[in-house]
Amino acid sequence: MNQTSAGTPPSWWKRVVQTARLCCGVPDYDVYVKHLREHHPERDVPTYKQFFRERQEARYRGTGGRCC
Repeated sequence: MNQTSAGTPPSWWKRVVQTARLCCGVPDYDVYVKHLREHHPERDVPTYKQFFRERQEARYRGTGGRCC
């Protein structure tokens, strides 16, 4: 796999990872942070751990998980 000179993955790889995460129901934290900073500068940016927990709670709504 080719990497950029800074040692970061190429942009196409970032898109692949983003797509895979969305398919599994894991939202993109970086996109969320960018959105908050651009559209809601008055709000605090949560840590990744806080963000992930909130997204899981929103997805499952305290039902203890999904059945079937």
